[in-house]
Amino acid sequence: MTGRQRERWHRRTGAAVVAAGIVAGVGLGTGGCSGGDAAAGDSRGGDPVVVLHRAADRLVEAGSSKARTSMEMAAGGTRVTIRGAGVYDYRKRMGRLKVLLPQDPAGTMEHRPITELLAPGALFMKNRGAGVPPDKWVRVDTRTLSDGNLVTGGATDPFAAAEVLRGTRSATYVGRTEVAGTGVRHYRGTADLVDAAKRASGGNKGALAAAAKGFATAEVPFDAYLDDEGRVRKVRHRFSFAGGQQKSPVAVASTTLLYDFGASVRVRLPDDDDIYAGEIAEN
Repeated sequence: MTGRQRERWHRRTGAAVVAAGIVAGVGLGTGGCSGGDAAAGDSRGGDPVVVLHRAADRLVEAGSSKARTSMEMAAGGTRVTIRGAGVYDYRKRMGRLKVLLPQDPAGTMEHRPITELLAPGALFMKNRGAGVPPDKWVRVDTRTLSDGNLVTGGATDPFAAAEVLRGTRSATYVGRTEVAGTGVRHYRGTADLVDAAKRASGGNKGALAAAAKGFATAEVPFDAYLDDEGRVRKVRHRFSFAGGQQKSPVAVASTTLLYDFGASVRVRLPDDDDIYAGEIAEN
């Protein structure tokens, strides 16, 4: 890929952080066995499949947390990473993230950080660029997105990331390790988005159902790290779909790190007058 092609790819990636979506694909597979034998090696946690099905409920019990996200994409020999950080309220299903787009090939930032507000069925973005005034928000109905906003926003909604685990069909217990200094149990398996959508909360049911239809496959390989209270501390998904401007599949790995449970979360959604109603330019 030439320098000019790389730059165009970066710009397309930045532009896709709205309803057009980031074209994604999965190049990494994760094998999974049924939870039966693994459960014996995880005497404190129980059957891995059952434990993972309940992980999202444990976050609701915790109330809130801080979150860090990263989304790695690779296509045509080029790899970029979009990073985010913020807070999330699992009871209200609302959060706030600041998302940093990748640098351009010259090493300078192409775009100011995007502020994202996450709400049931909706994604709001500020500093969107592409002709959107800097004081206006863009609103996206996540139920209309082919990926259910698991990829489009450049960061997977933290609660949606946990609810994908409700669709776990097979999983193995890998062993104990640490995430950010906290002891955790590492599980590896595969979730089915159709099953996840059926078991998801009202706010994510439609979005996950859309993703099940929009992705190349409804199967999502994952690595999940749960603390001793069953809460997700880290989860890494690999999503798969192809299309858009990229001729070859784009490999996407989304990682969500959760910490500081009980953190204060204040999210105020924009007023109707603050939402941009014009056309969004394509870069």
